[in-house]
Amino acid sequence: MLHELHVTDLGIVDDLTVLVGPGLTAITGETGAGKTLLVEAVELLLGGRADATLVRQGAAEARVEGRFEDAGGNEIVLARVVPSDGRSRAYVDGRLATVGELAVVGARLVDLHGQHASQSLVAPSVQRAALDRFAGAAALDPLAELRSARIEVQGLGGELAALGGDARARAREIDLLRFQISEIEAAGIEDAGEDVALEAEEALLADAVAHRDALRDAFEAIESDGLDAVGTAVTALASRRPFASLEERLRAVQAELADLERELRLMAEDIAEDPTRVEEVRSRRRLLRELVRKYGETLTDVLAFASESRRRLAELESFDTRAAELEAAAAEADTRARAAAAALSAARRVAAPALADAVSRHFAELAMPAAHLEVQVEPGPATDDGADEVLYLLAANPGEPARPVARAASGGELARAMLALRLVLTEAPPTLVFDEVDAGIGGEAGTAVGRHLADLGGRHQVLCVTHLAQVAAHADAQLVVEKREEGGRTVATATPVEGETRLSELARMLGGVDSTTARRHAAELREHAGASIDARRVSG
Repeated sequence: MLHELHVTDLGIVDDLTVLVGPGLTAITGETGAGKTLLVEAVELLLGGRADATLVRQGAAEARVEGRFEDAGGNEIVLARVVPSDGRSRAYVDGRLATVGELAVVGARLVDLHGQHASQSLVAPSVQRAALDRFAGAAALDPLAELRSARIEVQGLGGELAALGGDARARAREIDLLRFQISEIEAAGIEDAGEDVALEAEEALLADAVAHRDALRDAFEAIESDGLDAVGTAVTALASRRPFASLEERLRAVQAELADLERELRLMAEDIAEDPTRVEEVRSRRRLLRELVRKYGETLTDVLAFASESRRRLAELESFDTRAAELEAAAAEADTRARAAAAALSAARRVAAPALADAVSRHFAELAMPAAHLEVQVEPGPATDDGADEVLYLLAANPGEPARPVARAASGGELARAMLALRLVLTEAPPTLVFDEVDAGIGGEAGTAVGRHLADLGGRHQVLCVTHLAQVAAHADAQLVVEKREEGGRTVATATPVEGETRLSELARMLGGVDSTTARRHAAELREHAGASIDARRVSG
C-alpha cells in the first residue's frame, strides 16, 4: 500500500506531502483545486507519460516520490523527476531505473482507473488470468498441469536437440569425436605431469658434455683444494679449547664437502651423450604441445577432454535408442498438455458468462442500467497460458456494440466498470486509485458507488477523487485539496479532515455552503454510511 506521497513543483503544487492510511481515502475539494494532480503524480510513479508542461512555472523540474509497502511487508520507494527541458528520470529504491522498470514495479503496487488509462485490467493477459481465478480450481488446476507439461516438453526437446537431431551432423560429430579420442589415446598419456618432467630431461641432455665438464671441474676443485684446505684448518684449531666451536663448524663443512664431492662424481658419471634420447624427448614434447594446443591448457585438461568426448560419443552412438525414449516421453507430455489446454478452455467458456453476469449485476446501481459486460473466449495460439484469447467487452449504453473496455466508455463509466470488475475479481494490487468514478451521477447511484468503494477498501487500499458527498461519506479518511495564494502564486494544499471539519467539507459538497441544514444532512450521510459499513463487516 501507499504510505506517503511527496510532490514538488507539479502544476500548482509547490511542495506537498500526503500520508495515506489503509481502507478508503476520499480526495475532495473544489473544481480546479488540484485533486487530479495527485492522481497524475501517482500515474508518473507508474511509468506514465512525463509532460514538461506539468512542471510548475519557474521551476527547473517536478519531482514525485512514493513510499510503498508490498504484499511481503517490504518498503519500496519509487521516484520520478520531470525536467522542464529534457528527458524524465526514474528511480526505484534510490537506484536510477528505466521508465519501463518503474512501470513493472509500479504495476505490482497500484492500479489506476478513471480518465487515466486503467493500468492492468485492459491487458488481455490480465483479463485471462482474472477469468481463471474467477473460475477457481476448474481452470487453475488444468492451467498448472498445462504449464508443467509444456515445461517438460520443452526440456525433452532441448535434450533431444542436444543429442544431435540431424543425421548428417550427428555422423560428422561421431567421426570427429572418434578421431580426437584416437589421437589422445595414441599418445598414451599416463601422467599429467609428463610434459614438465620431459622439459627438465631435455634441458639436461641437450648440453650433456658441458654439464659433465662442469661437474668434473667442481669435483676436482673440492678434491684437490677444498678438502685439503678445510682439513688443514681443522688441524690448526684442534685441541684449542677457546676455538672449539669454530673447530666444530669446520668439521661440519669438511663432512659437507665430502658429501658434495661424492655427489658431483656420481652425477658426472651418470651423464652421457645420447643424441637419440634427446630427439625422442623433443619429439614427445612436440606431440604433447600439439595436444595441449588442441584440447586444453594442460595435460590434465587434455585427459578431461578425452573423458568427456568418450561420454558424448557413447551418447551419440546410442542416439536411436535414447531419441526414441525422449520422443515417446515428449509425445506423452504433449498429450497431457493438449488435454490440460482443452480442460482449461472448457472451464473458461463455462466461467466467462458467469463472470460477465456477476459484473453486469453491479452496473444498474452504479448508474449504468443499460450496460452489460461480455467475456469473450476465442481460440488462440497455444502458449503456457492455454490456447485461448480472452477479451472483456463492454456495451456501456443502449444500442452500442460491445467493445474492449478501454474504448467502450467515458472516463467515469470506465472507472465504474472497473469498480464493478474489482468487486467481483477480488485479486488486485494492494492500492487502487479511482478518478472520475462518480462523473455524471448522484443520489442513490452515488451512495452505491461509495458503498462499493468502501467494500473494496476492506480488501485493498483505495484512493478516490470524488465530487460526491455520498461517496466521501463512506471513506475511512478524507483529504481536502485546496488552492490558495502565497506570495502572488497559486499553491495547492492537501489537508486531512476529521470530526466537525469533515462535516463542514461534506456540507460544502452537498450544497456549496456550510449551513446547519447541510451539516445535519452531512451527519446523516456519515451515520448511514457507518452503519452500512458496520453491517457488511458483521455479515462478512
